[in-house]
Parts: sequence; C-alpha cells; structure tokens
Amino acid sequence: MTTASALLAATDLLDHESDEVRRFVAAAVPDPGVSDREKAVALFYAVRDGVFYEVYGADMSHEGLRASSIATAKTGFCLHKSILYAAATRAVGIPSRVLAGEVRNHLASDKLKDLVGGEVFLHWLNEVWLDGRWLKTTPVFNRMLCKLYGIAPLEFDGTADAVYHPYDEQGRRHMEFVGAVASFNDVEHAAVIDLMRGRHPNMFASATAVRSGGSLVDEAPTRG
Repeated sequence: MTTASALLAATDLLDHESDEVRRFVAAAVPDPGVSDREKAVALFYAVRDGVFYEVYGADMSHEGLRASSIATAKTGFCLHKSILYAAATRAVGIPSRVLAGEVRNHLASDKLKDLVGGEVFLHWLNEVWLDGRWLKTTPVFNRMLCKLYGIAPLEFDGTADAVYHPYDEQGRRHMEFVGAVASFNDVEHAAVIDLMRGRHPNMFASATAVRSGGSLVDEAPTRG
C-alpha cells in the first residue's frame, strides 16, 4: 500500500523543494492559509494557462522533465504539465500522482498524427487527494490553444473530475478515452521514456527531444 508520505515526497523529477517550483507555487497561491481545494484549483490554472502547450521540439531529457525546469521554461505537452502539477500540489501538502491513459484525438492534424503514429495518443494527467477522495484533473490545454481549436477550456473546481474534452464547440467528437495505461507515484525518467517510445517511436528526433518542424498554433483549424 502506498503511504501518504510517498505521495507528498519530493523526487528526482517532482523536485518541489527546488527554488523554481517554490516560486511557481508562491505566485499561484500567495495566501498559504487557503484550503487545499483552493490551492489545487489555483495551481491547476497556473499550470493550464501559465505553461504553453507544445509537442513539437519538446525537451524530453532528464533535466527537461524536472518540474523545476518546466516551471522555468513554461512550455511542454501534457507530460511536462502533469509533472509540474504533481510537484506543485505536493509542495502545498496535497498528495498527488501522475497518470497515463490513451485517448483517440479526432481533431488532430495530419502532421500531428504522423508525429505520434495515428489518432491514439498517450495522454498524461493527474490525480489529487482532496476531501478524502481522489480526483482526476488535466491542467493541459491552455485557454489560447483551446480558442484556436474551437474547444471550451477544461475547468476544475476541486469537487469533481476534470479529465477530457469529448467534443469541440461545434459538437464534433474531439477526445475519446481508450483506456488507462499506468500510474506513477514517482515519475522515473527511464520508465516514462520507455513508455513514450513504445507507444510513439516516431516522435523522437533524438534520445532527448521530440521532433521539431511543427507548431500546434499554426496547425489549428481556425487559422487555416
């Protein structure tokens, strides 16, 4: 059984005792006396909108996947953002972990589908312990990117799961949950990279970076 201390611990990648993560948390939660729910919600929006979502060229190195590096770079895709959210919530005393699931993305561009090898993507999210239960939450797609793709931003109020965008604003199918893949209390770099390479071998330009040459902003349908 996983102990509560293990779900609050600073780890190699979830390095919430670092100055970078501490500054990120302090900016998002200036009043440490608010409730855990309020802290979790404030950090959700800080990660969702304060870290730009981009897959192309993403740093997959050991250093690049540390929460402290993500808090500084303020860019990455769902893996990076979930790592930062897990570290930030642990920093304020909220047990958390990182989850990996598979989703079918019906609105992905042909270029993005080529990058990941089809419509089925690994999608990273979080679980946080609030009010005696686990809630799933996905602080991933920032408000500006959602607007470009015609998707309502995912909201989180700390009382219910906030997981996937099943439809866009026109009612078209967007994300369809395929199944759970893995749960990580301690996000180990080698395990994450092995999982990513196993599911999406064509993503990698090298051992430490996603292929570049694209932009989710440029590929947005509302810009076409």
